[in-house]
Amino acid sequence: MKKVLVVAGPTASGKTAFSVQAAQAFNGIIISGDSVQVYRGFDIGSGKVTEEEKQDIPHYLIDVLDPKTPYSAADFQREARAVIDRETRLPIIAGGTGLYLKACLYDYVFHEEDGPAADSQLEVYTNEELYTMLREADPVQAQKIHPNNRRRLLRSLTILRRTGQRQSDQVALQSHEPVYDALIVGCTMERAVLYERINARVHTMVQEGLRDEVASLLEQGITFDDPPMKGIGYKEWKPYFEGECSIQETEDLIARHSRQYAKKQYTWFNHQMPVHWFNAASEEEKKRIMEVIRTWLEQ
Repeated sequence: MKKVLVVAGPTASGKTAFSVQAAQAFNGIIISGDSVQVYRGFDIGSGKVTEEEKQDIPHYLIDVLDPKTPYSAADFQREARAVIDRETRLPIIAGGTGLYLKACLYDYVFHEEDGPAADSQLEVYTNEELYTMLREADPVQAQKIHPNNRRRLLRSLTILRRTGQRQSDQVALQSHEPVYDALIVGCTMERAVLYERINARVHTMVQEGLRDEVASLLEQGITFDDPPMKGIGYKEWKPYFEGECSIQETEDLIARHSRQYAKKQYTWFNHQMPVHWFNAASEEEKKRIMEVIRTWLEQ
């Protein structure tokens, strides 16, 4: 079974730097597991790795899609596995999108209905009506979806209509066995330190021109309804460009959403995947986890 190293963790936890360090130490390549960095033009707000940060390490699944193109866990599964299966060097997935990681590492089977196409008859319903329909038809799946996540509501109801099966039943029937020998290491640190780093990172993004980046994207015809514009760091600018809040208020909102998302990421990883956590702010901890990786590679 092919070995795959995963570097997980929330935003601002040090994933980018550590994944490059690991790639240098173990002759690896890096696959981005980020749902926004895959899009061209979304650089500052996504914290996209720079050419300098890459340190000449090959990076994949960055800047490969037009912002109008939908991108799903099924797409990531297909593209990431293609890179993993053809690479002779150690594949290292760096990213915090948990579902993408599970889709790639385990035997998830995605159906045609997992794509963007939805049953046209469902489009006439409001989000509230869709959520009510799903809650009645598939209460287990409804618990996993926010009532305002229209795309996922439409997808789950479309699966039910086209296959006659509830999505939760389809997921339950899958064994979710690993398809790779994966070692998952997670960057962490004291919560207060992480939050300070998140706040500082968001401030730096704004100082480096995040507002102008979003303005340029809007001038190109990209809207806040397009997939990458729904990511944290971008969606918060809509009230600003509608004249409803200031740059400082927008920065504060991005920082708050980033902190909230970091907390959710920790919870998700702790419940969903076997992560070897290490304090990414400690050089001793980095050395320890590098030895864990080395031992795993020698097995």
